[in-house]
Amino acid sequence: MPTKFQCCTEAPGRVHSPVPPLTQYASPDLIDAIAHHGHDPADDPAWANSGAPTQQEYARWAPHLCGLVCMQMALLHRDWETPTLWSLREGAARAGAYEVTDGRIKGLIYAPFVEYAALAYRMPAAVHPTLSMSALMELCETGRMVMASVSKDIRTPNLTPSRKGGHLVLVRGICDERVYYNNPSGHSAQARKAVLPLDTFERFFGGRGVSLDTRSLGPSTPPASTATGTSGTVVRGARPGGGQLCP
Repeated sequence: MPTKFQCCTEAPGRVHSPVPPLTQYASPDLIDAIAHHGHDPADDPAWANSGAPTQQEYARWAPHLCGLVCMQMALLHRDWETPTLWSLREGAARAGAYEVTDGRIKGLIYAPFVEYAALAYRMPAAVHPTLSMSALMELCETGRMVMASVSKDIRTPNLTPSRKGGHLVLVRGICDERVYYNNPSGHSAQARKAVLPLDTFERFFGGRGVSLDTRSLGPSTPPASTATGTSGTVVRGARPGGGQLCP
């Protein structure tokens, strides 16, 4: 029988908790303006919290870092601390999980990312190039969290998605026919730590993703040359009274 994790509601299930919501933009209260009203990310007053060397580099990369925020949240759940987003970006880029051609950024590229996660953070991960809803449910049943490819429009689930896929959210588990997930670009507290019925989530789901086994050995301390790059600052979470660590 797979381990049953503390559900983040009172209902029984296999939902990882606590998983503090983090965002790919340094100021969560600006995400609505950035996502829906064309606000320039370079004007984010908290940009330096990302670890980026300049405002311009922060603004250039922030829209591409949803997958690494998912990794941050998984590490914070397992280890109670995580490197800065920029530290992860540097390590992932060196591992080939991002490619920059003629100024255009491609990534997150799944295969080199899972190698990076295992090597640098002892986080077993697997690529799922095709992933049905039933397969997603099975992965959650085994205790894995899943970086699921969805439409960015999932932050407003009452709307029809413009496309499926293109953005990564961290599925913490499924119970009572509901998907529990954290969205790195959620424009409100409810959108950042969200719950949707299975059929609603499926409308936005791109049918692919990466699964993470947070029950692996941890905490880990990756070497600076591999994982932390020039910025060794970590984000730490306080141990809450509720919830349960992965065994």
